[in-house]
Amino acid sequence: MAGSRPTQASSSDQDGSQEAAGLPPRRSPVTGIVLAGGKSSRLGQDKALVRLDGATTLAEMAVRCLAPLVEEVIVVGDVERLAALPARVVPDLYPGAGTLGGIYTGLTAGGHEHAFVVACDMPFLSADLLGYMIALPRDYDVLLPRLARGRYEPLHAVYSRRCLAPIRDRLEIEQYRIIGFLGEVRVRYLDEPELRRLDPELRSFHNVNTPDDLLRAIEMFRSQSSRPAED
Repeated sequence: MAGSRPTQASSSDQDGSQEAAGLPPRRSPVTGIVLAGGKSSRLGQDKALVRLDGATTLAEMAVRCLAPLVEEVIVVGDVERLAALPARVVPDLYPGAGTLGGIYTGLTAGGHEHAFVVACDMPFLSADLLGYMIALPRDYDVLLPRLARGRYEPLHAVYSRRCLAPIRDRLEIEQYRIIGFLGEVRVRYLDEPELRRLDPELRSFHNVNTPDDLLRAIEMFRSQSSRPAED
């Protein structure tokens, strides 16, 4: 019964006490995984190395957004190409298997039971939404955002290591659809109204897949940068 569980301080409470004591917020025992191994064929250039501000690559933006929230960040992709990133880079264990292979690689390399997986081409990740998802009770195998009209966001989701076996089974038979294994694990969905409470415009889910996406992202970045700082 839910009422029989001992009360535990939430991670946000713990972070608040850390800050009150003059210490940095405590990171959660979760691995952050940034997938950066795609071919970027639709964009026409390596999306992981695109710079919206002329300085910071998309991959580095994702790493730096995750880093304060988790105990380790792993990037799945070409080790030589991504060597400058402030994170451990690991090569894909299933080259050519797409995103599903990247998720499997990251979960295998990670040192924690749960991992927050994001794509490298999501420049507007919300620390508030990431932190909220990380802080939820981990009574699931996949924590998956679900937007209107049944649109899932598997590249902004939390996965447990219990997903490894069903993912590996799919990879071995070359079935690479990301959500194809969900029927074999426990899934908790976060629906759009809950997501909008922390990311009202759902900017977290803007991907840079095409030249038009990139132009839109540059416009969004400039608009964001020109806003006056809040007190």
